[in-house]
Amino acid sequence: MTPRKPGPLQGIMLLLPMTMAVMGVTVLTPIVPLLLAEFKDTPHHEYWVMGGILTMPAIWVMLFSPVAGWMADRFGRRNLLLAAMIVYAFVGTAPVFLQNLYAIVGSRIGVGICESVVMTVSTTLICDYWAGRDRERWLAGQTALASVSALGIIYLGGQLGAAYGWRGPFYLYLYSLPLALAVFASIWEPARGAAPVDSTSPVDSTSVEEFATVAFPRNRVLGICAITLLASISFYTVITKNGEALYSLGMTDAAGIGKLTMLASIGVPLGTFAFWKLSRLEIGWLLFIDFALVGGGFVLMGRATDTTAYTWGSFVNQIGCGLVLPTMLVWATRGLAYAIRGRVNGLWQAAFAIGQFLSGMVVTLLSKQLGGLLPTFSVMGNAILVFAVAAAAAGAMWRTAHPPTLKIS
Repeated sequence: MTPRKPGPLQGIMLLLPMTMAVMGVTVLTPIVPLLLAEFKDTPHHEYWVMGGILTMPAIWVMLFSPVAGWMADRFGRRNLLLAAMIVYAFVGTAPVFLQNLYAIVGSRIGVGICESVVMTVSTTLICDYWAGRDRERWLAGQTALASVSALGIIYLGGQLGAAYGWRGPFYLYLYSLPLALAVFASIWEPARGAAPVDSTSPVDSTSVEEFATVAFPRNRVLGICAITLLASISFYTVITKNGEALYSLGMTDAAGIGKLTMLASIGVPLGTFAFWKLSRLEIGWLLFIDFALVGGGFVLMGRATDTTAYTWGSFVNQIGCGLVLPTMLVWATRGLAYAIRGRVNGLWQAAFAIGQFLSGMVVTLLSKQLGGLLPTFSVMGNAILVFAVAAAAAGAMWRTAHPPTLKIS
């Protein structure tokens, strides 16, 4: 029987669930003062609001993504994705009906677990459905959509908070129910043991029945995850520290800080679009370009003496981040057997989430040792530039030894 061929509808339906992962934190950002005021009588309420309600989903994405990948490889993709999207709606909106702060934090654990499943399985399905350049384009689209949708979600969270108080933004989690219905109607379970349509890679045809026997490329995956961790820390550093840095340069207006941060963040989708043009490059050169932009942006940020120069530096940095994230994801998922795709995607998602969790702590610790945030950016930038050169050199040496195997495409 001729295998079903995915088209743009399937691609869009597998991109849209990534907005659910973005929504975990960004939708609540505008109502942090309302949450702090609401639970001010609870002991250590600042910790429970900031470290519980806001960041708890990211912690559980980090912890559960490898499990989600294992489940996708062992039990299949589609039903797992649909179940996570439906549960997400209920645990996401639960705070609307809860009064106890600790119970709300518990519901946020459920949000994080569902996000880990949605992110891992939707990425794995993209790898199941497409091969080669088509796969690269859809994987890169995840980064672009996530960065662009974050801006709209923050706006909606603020509007709902203004209209309905601190509970308002939690209603937005109901969005996953109609999306789950659309996924149910348009996405099918990949045939077990079938290669993606038009795939020429024999390793794509391994069946799920060989789950326990397929060799897992541990060293390769761990190396890619380590570089992903560096990329993730770089990406989230600008998101978490931009306000503090701009304030140190004299920008005290919250609206102005938000505007400049948004302008810098436009670099992420621009970098992702650039990846579609540059992805034919060999991995060493691609990593060199990616991290040269990331590191160069940090150096410009660290040397800035006014907010305009700083914003240009962060814009360059974010272009590099928009390039490096799809680079790492495409590299991680290239040439994987069906039976291990879920686990590899789960580990990659976990590495990315660890970077989100560590970024604030790492930069804060370095700032105390180096005399401030801007000097820290300079040191980070120079270190990343060294890594960029090392990546190009390593790529050249690998290319000499293994000329046919290095291209992403």
